[in-house]
Amino acid sequence: MKTYLQRMGRSLMLPVATLPVAALFMGIGYWIDPTGWGGNNIFAAFMIKAGGTVLDNLGIIFAVGLALGMSKDKDGSSALAGLIAFLAPVTLVNSASVALFTKVDVEKVNIAFDAINNKNVFIGILAGLVAGAMYNRFSGVKLPMALSFFSGKRAVPIVTAGLMAIISALLIFVWPPVYDTLVSFGELISGMGALGAGLYGFFNRLLIPTGLHHALNNVFWFNLAGIDDIGKFWASEGVKGVTGMYQAGFFPVMMFGLPAGALAIYQCARPEKKKVTASLMLAAAFASFFTGVTEPLEFSFMFVAWPLYVVHAALTGISMFIAATFHWTAGFNFSAGFIDFFLSLRVPIANQPLMLLVLGLAMGVIYYFTFLFVIKKFNLMTPGREEDTGVAENGEVGTVPTGDNRFATLANQLYQALGGAANVVSIDNCTTRLRLYVKDTAKVDQGKIKATGVPGLKVIDAKNIQVIVGTEVQFVADEMKKIHGSSGKGTAQSTPTVTTKTVVDPQNQDIFAVANGKLMPITEVADDVFSQKMMGDGFAILPTNGEVFAPIAGTIINIFPTKHAVGIKTESGIEVLLHMGIDTVNLKGAPFTIYVEEGQKVARGQLIATMDLVALQSANKQSDLIVAFTNGEKVAKLTMDASGVVKANAVIGHVKSN
Repeated sequence: MKTYLQRMGRSLMLPVATLPVAALFMGIGYWIDPTGWGGNNIFAAFMIKAGGTVLDNLGIIFAVGLALGMSKDKDGSSALAGLIAFLAPVTLVNSASVALFTKVDVEKVNIAFDAINNKNVFIGILAGLVAGAMYNRFSGVKLPMALSFFSGKRAVPIVTAGLMAIISALLIFVWPPVYDTLVSFGELISGMGALGAGLYGFFNRLLIPTGLHHALNNVFWFNLAGIDDIGKFWASEGVKGVTGMYQAGFFPVMMFGLPAGALAIYQCARPEKKKVTASLMLAAAFASFFTGVTEPLEFSFMFVAWPLYVVHAALTGISMFIAATFHWTAGFNFSAGFIDFFLSLRVPIANQPLMLLVLGLAMGVIYYFTFLFVIKKFNLMTPGREEDTGVAENGEVGTVPTGDNRFATLANQLYQALGGAANVVSIDNCTTRLRLYVKDTAKVDQGKIKATGVPGLKVIDAKNIQVIVGTEVQFVADEMKKIHGSSGKGTAQSTPTVTTKTVVDPQNQDIFAVANGKLMPITEVADDVFSQKMMGDGFAILPTNGEVFAPIAGTIINIFPTKHAVGIKTESGIEVLLHMGIDTVNLKGAPFTIYVEEGQKVARGQLIATMDLVALQSANKQSDLIVAFTNGEKVAKLTMDASGVVKANAVIGHVKSN
């Protein structure tokens, strides 16, 4: 669950990153024309609408971004599935559709269904998670020949749409009673005075992830229950010191508390991630202070560090309670940021509004130290604290080369420190790090790598090393591949023990031994599924040590949860299954260590796993390494040239694809 929430948190960063600039656009437009909301100024209207492009479609953005981030290989079809997943409930559970289904006038449909719209982040997150899960489960599914057009990634949107239709049907019955209960609860606490204001503030924040906070807002801010706190404040009607009590306490939180919390999050970030964290927190804090748009900050830790979000909700309630107790009031039209605070100063019914600044300073201090304590005490994975095994030992961050050609400069420095063409075998990268396969990690000059200013490095074993670069790693990897290619050592070259052959025709490829040991036909494997070629043609090796290498270049398309099998797909479309041991699935991955991840490109002969032969023997399991070409229709010819004892990475066969 912890790993899942961390993945979810990282995935949320994509849509969250769009929020600060949208908040700024809308805030500027509202500041220019606070009364007409753009009706009195063309530029203000343009800015407000520009900001609304994002803020009015948060549900869609979160659905698409989360589906893409949660998919195993970040394929665009997962984003399409996320969009479809979101459109299902928005189309099926809106007021007009429910009126059609129930055969009543749309005016008589429960107001709860008005909340199912493009802004509903709860529906967006639900849709994104469902779409991501469906992609990971069904993107590799193979249907019978008659339905083969709908196999694989094409199946994902179809399955997702079906599942979300079922979920939408459930929402038709579940959503109204939940919404109505919240409205009734709001009406109940409205008679509790300052304590009620505090409770409202607490639940207002707590319900934001679900989108149901609007139910409470309708009770206190508008005329649903006769309170109409916003309308009466700006009309300067009601009771001075009371009207505005359901708005005032938000100003100290949004203008001071949350920005101070953002500073604490930055302070708690890992040294190598402070720059990235600072850029996000600075933009989000400014949006919160200036416009009162808190989503960029709140969504950055809402799910990955939910206890901290509960603390934030409690502190908001305390701020609301204190402001209401002392009758300090101010109001907002847009949100509780500086713009609305400044404008509310001239409203006659505002009562001692400057005291909210004093409360804000106090809340800023409280937020800062409370966030620091909670994050460190419970080791919460707020932005910049994500677990990473590749941190430099000294924790220091140097200065990455700058200038127009800084990526090429850094790539050249790293390539030389790695030993250059004489030592580098293959170059790959993930989100933040270079994944390098070398002939000997002992020949790598770690001091020179650290001197370049990269955040850190990690030696995996004698042949695999990772260099942590940061979010711009792709550009460095591209430059390194250019250098490596110009040296005559393409990234798909193998180790010195390999008999290398240049593959001119991608349809015509060599097969390499996956380990040291005895080569045997697949028909002799002691497992009928393989020996009868149910999984396709191939071969097997009885290994003499635990190192396992890629038999062919391609992309890792799947890694079984029990680590006993890895799927590789070549550029020509051949799918290769590398199965470690016989009947090893029930060992739950214990004897296996995997050095690659789904979506990663691997070179032929690259070390991708190790297995504990002693542990397999103790478990009474055979250690056969089986290589099967699972999509036989793609294989035109498979020949095995070697026999008997083979060395890892030696060319042992040849495959020609259709």
